[in-house]
Amino acid sequence: MGIRSVMLPAAIAATLCAGGVARAEGLTVGFSQIGSESGWRAAETTVTRQEAKKNGDTVKIADAQQKQENQIKAIRSFIAQGVDGIFLAPVVATGWTQVLTEAKDAKIPVILLDRDIDPADKALYLTAVTSDSVHEGQVAGDWLVKAVGSKPCNVVEIEGTVGASVAANRKKGFDDAVAKDPNIKIIRSETGDFTRSQGKQVMESFIKSVGGKNICAVYAHNDDMMIGAIQAMKEAGLKPGQDILTVSVDSVPDMFKAMMAHEANATVELTPDMAGPAFQALNAYKKSGTVPPKWIETKSTLHTSQDSDLQQIYDEKKNLGY
Repeated sequence: MGIRSVMLPAAIAATLCAGGVARAEGLTVGFSQIGSESGWRAAETTVTRQEAKKNGDTVKIADAQQKQENQIKAIRSFIAQGVDGIFLAPVVATGWTQVLTEAKDAKIPVILLDRDIDPADKALYLTAVTSDSVHEGQVAGDWLVKAVGSKPCNVVEIEGTVGASVAANRKKGFDDAVAKDPNIKIIRSETGDFTRSQGKQVMESFIKSVGGKNICAVYAHNDDMMIGAIQAMKEAGLKPGQDILTVSVDSVPDMFKAMMAHEANATVELTPDMAGPAFQALNAYKKSGTVPPKWIETKSTLHTSQDSDLQQIYDEKKNLGY
């Protein structure tokens, strides 16, 4: 399978490829990365470095350790260095207007990766390369509706970081999907901050408060939280994937291992290759002034424990640096 393709606008593709047009030479890009809270995040960082090297660009990566104040400091540092562009994977959606205004005043284009923001002025960033995270939640919810069938099902939900656009969107998509089925009821919802350790703690709390036998399914906003939740279920004497259905988002290698072991049921894939389309858009903009659309959408795909190619996908993902 490999990395999924993205829907780049024809204008950008034409600028980059038609007639053998060369890329802008040797761009230097600053990347304010959220941190390394998950396997998917580590893969995104690895792929970003690979894309920069492949295309003769330079990327300077600043790990924010999941703190917005660190991201703001990094962006200001990139501005002071006079980089050609800034990639930003925002930890939360709000609070960016001032620093992005500074980047705009310095004529440095900003591209959002994998998460959106809510600035006062959308002109403060060039484009956002993200999946449709509402759709991801909908895909997860639709899968659960089909898996549950006509039986009653109490669901617990492990949310991502409070204030993150993907957490709000994945919740909305999932909640809207399962709301169509009167048999499904979300009985608990709590943030696990997108980390494996917090996912485990939240699931332990759910099991203690409502009882493992009263939980039909768990939905987690990312796979790392689900891996933690699976560990909590096993320690409580439950069989994840059997006693309690699981569905989450990201498709990291450990989730494929869990599905092959019949300890997980489904995951919605989010490609870590946000940087590839971002570098293309930035180069087209710097080379010829081609302005991309405000949103370059990447593809989302459902995988389940019933798929026949789980081992192949696992191997391919390990090669990507997860």
